[in-house]
This record gives sequence, C-alpha cells and structure tokens, in this order.
Amino acid sequence: MVRTQELRRLAVTALGIVVVAAAYYGAGRLGLIKRLYIDGATCTPLWPPTGVALAALLFMGLRIWPGIALGALGTVLTLGPLGWSSFVILAGNTLAPVCAYLVLRRLGFQLELERLRDGFSLVVVGALAGMLISPTVGTAVLVVDGTLPEYGFWPVWTAWWTGDAMGVLVVTPLFLLIRKAWLARAARGPGDGRPLRDTYRTMEVAALVVAVLVVVPLVTHSTVPLLFLVFPVLIWAALRFQLAGAVPIALFISVLTIVAATDGTGPFVHHSLTGTMIALQALNGSVALTALLLAAIVTEQRNVHRKIEQVCVDLAEVVENLAPGKAAQHWPPGELGAGGPGD
Repeated sequence: MVRTQELRRLAVTALGIVVVAAAYYGAGRLGLIKRLYIDGATCTPLWPPTGVALAALLFMGLRIWPGIALGALGTVLTLGPLGWSSFVILAGNTLAPVCAYLVLRRLGFQLELERLRDGFSLVVVGALAGMLISPTVGTAVLVVDGTLPEYGFWPVWTAWWTGDAMGVLVVTPLFLLIRKAWLARAARGPGDGRPLRDTYRTMEVAALVVAVLVVVPLVTHSTVPLLFLVFPVLIWAALRFQLAGAVPIALFISVLTIVAATDGTGPFVHHSLTGTMIALQALNGSVALTALLLAAIVTEQRNVHRKIEQVCVDLAEVVENLAPGKAAQHWPPGELGAGGPGD
C-alpha cells in the first residue's frame, strides 16, 4: 500500500511537471509574438511565462520546478542554438520565480488575494523584487559572452526586468482568479446554481463590458494622448467587481497597448524605442498596480464588513436569549415560584 501511494505521488508530480513545462513553453511562444530587439538581444514588453511559473509554484509547490526549467529550455531552443550562456540564463529564469515563491510563502501569502497585504506582497515581492534575478543574470551573461555590448546592459536589463515583472503582475492574478472561481463553483456542487443577479447588476456588467470594448481600443489606436482614460474604467471594475473585473480588464489593456507600442501606432507613433518602452511599461505597471491593490482593498473592506455584520447578528441572538421573560417561558410548569420563604 505504501509503495502504491508513493508511485501515485510520483506520477502526479511527473504529470504536473509536464503540464507546467507545456504551459510555460506555450506562454513563451505567445510572448515572443511581439518581441523587440535591443542591441541584438531579444526582449518582450510582457513575458507571460513568469506569471505561469509563479502561479504553478503557488498551486503545486516547489516540487514542480523542473517543469519551469524544461519550459524555459524549450523556449530558448526556439531562439537559437544552445551555448554555455543559454544554460546560465535558464538557471536565472528558473531561480527567479522559485525565490519569489519561497519569500511569498514565508510571508504567509494567501491565494485568494482578499487582503491588501497579499496584493502588496505579490506586487513587491513576486514581481518587482523577485524578477530582479533573471534579468541581472541573463544580461550579465550576454555581456560576458560578447553577444551584448557593455553600453547595452541597462537598456536590455530594464526591458527584461519590466517584461518579467509584468508577467507576474498580469498573468499570475489571472490564474489565481480562475482557481478561486473553480473552487467556488465546486463548493456549490452540481445543480446548485445561484440565481441571476438583479437587473441593475446585469445592466452594470453589460455597461462595463461595452465601456471597455469602446474606450480601450480607441485610446490605444488614437494619435491623441488619451491613454489615461483607461483608469476610470479600471477603477470602476475594481470597485464594483474586485479581482473578477479588474484582472481581465488589466490584461486586456496591457495586450492592446503592447500591440500598439510594438507596431508603432496610436499614441506611440513617431517615438523612439526607448521612449516607447518607458511609456508602455509606465502605463502597464500603473494599470496592474491599480487593479491589484484597489481590488484587494475593496475585498478586504467587504470581508471586514461581513464579519462585523455576523458578529452583530450573533450578539443580537445572545441578547434575545438573555432578555427578561425568557427564563419564565422555558421553565418547567409548576416549578416556577415553588420554593418557600427564604429559598
């Protein structure tokens, strides 16, 4: 029996490694669609594999790290032949999400993202700090290898780091949201569907979708600088629908702005590559931070409000049970007042 359980555990782990490797590779292929070349190095404004890797570690634990390495290996093979520098870059790409995961676990990170501290930890530890490893290792190796000139270190490092960080900020919350929705559906059980929301709520969802589909494509393709108009829509989604509304919209905004920036259209026309990258990453970073932190704040406040309401209900029941006359109502007949003088 023990041997069977051990084999089953190994089989599950092996399957998880294969799935993570395939997901990492597929996300890498998507990220390379809009690749940029800076001083001969390949960079992307959004690198989804980092978000896939961190989400996989959060879901399945440290045992699936080989899947990240295998997925990174497959992605590197699509860019050219392997050399000694390729394996060092693979190590950096694997080490970055692993270190971010270990620190997040040490901080007590919760996958539901219902606390401000969780959103803040994902932003600072998971994205901004955790993704410092891979660009530092990778860019330094390219310089030592002679592939990248020394003056190109900081431009490539900045683009590499922002792409990896954006992958965590945009993609990891999406997987956490899908997991949360899946668990909520499983908890309700089959045939236990909730009734439809009231008409006002349905109309609000439809209005939000229409606003997103109109505003975001308009501002990302207009030569007039109107990118700031995405924030009212994003704030609306975060305040009213929390992560369920903010995360998909943040991803939609990031994808459309990346397409416009790499194509050199809309507000990014006639800008240099450096200026385009700065504007693009400033916008996408602000969008992701606004979506995560504002949604986490609203969710935490709502949870606190629900707890207070439940405490009030429990307290009202206790007061009702202790109200005068309750003892007389439940006292056995004939016993109330049966005691004599002095009792």
